Amino acid sequence: MRKNSVKTKTPSISNAARLSVAPMMDWTDRHCRALHRLMSSRALLYTEMVTAPALVRGGALHLLTFSPGEQPVALQLGGSDPAELAQAAVMGAGEGYSEINLNCGCPSDRVQSGSFGAVLMETPGRVADCVAAMIAAVPADIPVTVKCRIGVDDQEPEQVLPDFLRRVRDAGVGRVQIHARKAWLQGLSPKENRDIPPLDHDLVVAMKSEFPDLHISLNGGVTTLEQVESLLARGLDGVMIGRAAYHDPCSILLDADRRIFGSPLPGRSAPEIVEEMYPYIESHLAAGGRLNQVTRHMLGLFAGQPGARHWRRTLSENAHRPGAGIGVLQAALETVGEAQAA
Repeated sequence: MRKNSVKTKTPSISNAARLSVAPMMDWTDRHCRALHRLMSSRALLYTEMVTAPALVRGGALHLLTFSPGEQPVALQLGGSDPAELAQAAVMGAGEGYSEINLNCGCPSDRVQSGSFGAVLMETPGRVADCVAAMIAAVPADIPVTVKCRIGVDDQEPEQVLPDFLRRVRDAGVGRVQIHARKAWLQGLSPKENRDIPPLDHDLVVAMKSEFPDLHISLNGGVTTLEQVESLLARGLDGVMIGRAAYHDPCSILLDADRRIFGSPLPGRSAPEIVEEMYPYIESHLAAGGRLNQVTRHMLGLFAGQPGARHWRRTLSENAHRPGAGIGVLQAALETVGEAQAA
């Protein structure tokens, strides 16, 4: 199997998990992670979900590609067969990921049909078997973690969530990420499942009190660093942010190292991040890639600032064109500068 040339590990993956960017299908690919890593050197980044069958049966090893510069980065797996997940976890560990995460929270129809994702909340015994097999298969220094919901459909979260956490803890899991909403597997689309079920942050905080030995991160409804700081102050070990970190990454990540991790270094500006992306983009283009494969993740860099609309429009209208290169970004930055100077 091809291996990354450098296998680096964060000194403390648990500390990196004080703030993490959630795994998001079609969004948190390697280009997105390269951008986010420039903005925060400390936050824990996650891959998109990769299914164990795709790796084990399909041989889709290209799905594991990442740069050592993305570290600390975690691989999220989807699946429900313990032996298959164990094989996929070994593949991920061999590629150098700092963590292997099991998806027990995705509510999409495609995931349900494969008997994994949020539907696994209904079979905590199977989840325990899966994580036990994964833990036994990978080196001891690579944690196996679980991302889950507080429950699904008509389940009572106050009853099912403690049982679920107890089972995965007893199977050897030391860290979990809890999306503080139910998933409705019938009647709501995946998009609606991200917004309609009510949030219950208090329940997740209560789980930390009930399971003090578990490292618990809260996911769902967090859009600012102020909220992150407040939730950490309530005793949670970490906070995971999804869409806000993607659509407005500067507000979440640029000052995260200082405010969440205590770094003395000041955060950089959005224009500086754009220019620091140039070498990565040039390397991607030289390898035959297209500009818009990277810039689609950069559209929100100036969210809420003068010139944001011009930035998005310049990239959207030009980055897909044949031969598009760094000049598109330079032109887009000029439009931002002109708008902010006006």
